[in-house]
Amino acid sequence: MKVSYHGHSVVKVKTDSHTILIDPFISGNEACDLDASNVEADVILLTHGHNDHVGDTVDIAKRTGALVVAPNELAVYLGGKGINTHPMHIGGSREFDFGKVKFTQAFHGSSYSEEDGTIVYTGMPGGILLTIEGKTIYHLGDTALFTDLKMYGNMNDIDLAFVPIGDNFTMGPEDALVAADWIKSNVVVPIHYNTFPVIEQDAEAFASKVKTGEGKVMEIGEEMEL
Repeated sequence: MKVSYHGHSVVKVKTDSHTILIDPFISGNEACDLDASNVEADVILLTHGHNDHVGDTVDIAKRTGALVVAPNELAVYLGGKGINTHPMHIGGSREFDFGKVKFTQAFHGSSYSEEDGTIVYTGMPGGILLTIEGKTIYHLGDTALFTDLKMYGNMNDIDLAFVPIGDNFTMGPEDALVAADWIKSNVVVPIHYNTFPVIEQDAEAFASKVKTGEGKVMEIGEEMEL
C-alpha cells in the first residue's frame, strides 16, 4: 500500500482496491496539495469533529459515495447531511472490506462549528489504529500526552505513526517525543504543525530526536510504500 501526507493532519492510504482519506481538511488549508473537487475516496476516517479535521468530508462523500467512519455522535451528525456513515466509539474495532479500524482514546475536544456560528457537540475525540495487509498505521488525531499510549504501544505492532507536534492545541514536540517512545512505531511522522502561526514547529528537529523508531518528516504530497 502507499501512504501519503497532505498537510495538517491529512493522510491518504491507497491500496489496490481502496483509497482512504483521514481527516480531509483541504479547502482553507494552504498547506494541502489536494483538490477537494476531484480527490478520490472510497472511505473517509475521522478522528473528531473539529472543522480542521472534518474539513471537506461532506462534499467529498456526496461526490464519491465514500463511507465515512467516525465516532458515534459525529457519524450521526454527518449522516443527517445525507452521506453514508458508520458510527464507532472509543475502544471499539471493526473489520471492513478495506481493513480493520479501531478507535483509541485521545485527550482533546470535539465539536463542529456551523457557518452561522452554531457549535454542535460531536462526541469524544479519538485516535485511529488502521490495520491493512498486515500493517498497522496509528493516526493519533489531536491529543495531549497520556500514559495509555504506552499500553497501545505494548498491545500493537505499529508500523507507521502520525503524531501531532504543534503544541497549544495538542502535544508539543517534547511530549510527542515521549509518546513516540511509548507507542514504539517503526516510523514516526509529525503532523498538525505549521498550518497556523500558533502551531509553528521545527519538524526536522523533532524527527532528529526520535529515539524509538525512525523519525521522518514527510513533505506535502510525499508518498511512502508500506
